Amino acid sequence: MTRRRASRFIPFAALALVVSACGGELTTSEEPAESAAASAGEEFPTGDITIELWTKEGDPQIDFVQALADDYTALHANVTFEVVNKDVELLREDMVNTALSPDAQPQLLWTVLDHVGPLVEAGVIQELGGKFDESVLAEAAQGSGTFDGKVWVAPISIGNQLMLYYNKSIMGDEPPADTDELISIATENTDAAAGNYGFVLNQTESFWLVPWLGGFGGSVFADDGVTPTLDTPEMGDALQFLHDLKYTDGVMPAECDYTCASDLFTTGAAAMIMNGDWELANYTDQLGEDLGVAALPEVTATGEFPKPYIGGTYYMVPSAVEGDTLTVVLDFINFSLAADQQRAQVEQLKRLPSNAEILADPVVTDDPGLQGAGDAVSKGVPQPINVEMRCNFDAMTAAVRDMFGGNDDIEGILATMQTAAENCLATLQ
Repeated sequence: MTRRRASRFIPFAALALVVSACGGELTTSEEPAESAAASAGEEFPTGDITIELWTKEGDPQIDFVQALADDYTALHANVTFEVVNKDVELLREDMVNTALSPDAQPQLLWTVLDHVGPLVEAGVIQELGGKFDESVLAEAAQGSGTFDGKVWVAPISIGNQLMLYYNKSIMGDEPPADTDELISIATENTDAAAGNYGFVLNQTESFWLVPWLGGFGGSVFADDGVTPTLDTPEMGDALQFLHDLKYTDGVMPAECDYTCASDLFTTGAAAMIMNGDWELANYTDQLGEDLGVAALPEVTATGEFPKPYIGGTYYMVPSAVEGDTLTVVLDFINFSLAADQQRAQVEQLKRLPSNAEILADPVVTDDPGLQGAGDAVSKGVPQPINVEMRCNFDAMTAAVRDMFGGNDDIEGILATMQTAAENCLATLQ
């Protein structure tokens, strides 16, 4: 087997500077801490209040969201939560649709950064700057979700980056140092007839394309941040790389969406998977000490590392929320961002916290998986949150599905993708 170099991790003390631009029943703490309103001596609403919380978290991560809500209810018996899982794209679509029916809005969202632009443009979320305790935030989380000069989110965690997970029992202790080595290792561990593959990823979404575009030196926007640049040689190289992994190197399944790729990895049928930090806790539970975590390997052709989009998970407050309900929602946000709850989030979801105290805590700095996640964050770039990015994502997703579906006319795909993005932008004028 090819000799591999050890991956390089950055100290967590430097993490904020690097990314400043960007068993049993679950419980968030042994004993729920006092809520922010109570500790500040403020009068807490006494009437019954129901908070419908839409979250992009699915199984098993939604259990933590529910536990967090339950712990808050233990402090305030008059507050109940209805935690509702929604697919990321469905959550965005359903919220945009509430522009015409505010009564259909939930009271709180737990979602991703790229929803900011579309939801602000639709007028369905409200500004949060100065409304929650921003003093607890790590430098990397400060100013998150700024759009048109206003802050629209409260950061729950830092990250959301794609990275490399690998099974040490299959391929050894060290990850591939570059893409040549990734292909070599993946080839050694692929036996399609037996259903075993060297490398898997979600073949249906463009989020998994973006890091490779960065690794080949490209970007989705021109310098103005709004003009799509999807028909460039760099995009062609990124698409060709992924196409060749599947059709030339043969290290990937014929068809594979998110669930397929994740199941192959957790069952030991895939040596490596490209997936997000949101799966770290799940994969740790599934593989234990056999799990390896690292940044995506350097692109051999360019000497550059892939550049995953960096964001995290965020609270957003719908525009119709006001009065006592808004008071409770903001108090719950502060409760969630406090040290005890943020430490529990790290322990149970294995995500980098937005809280500065916990980001520097041994619960983070002594965890190998989070060290790998930190390295991946350090190589990422902030995810664009302007509304034009939705046009790019939609155009790229169609292109990715076309390419993975067998279309090897990369030039044609590039032209179609650029036209689709431009046509979408024309509808925003």
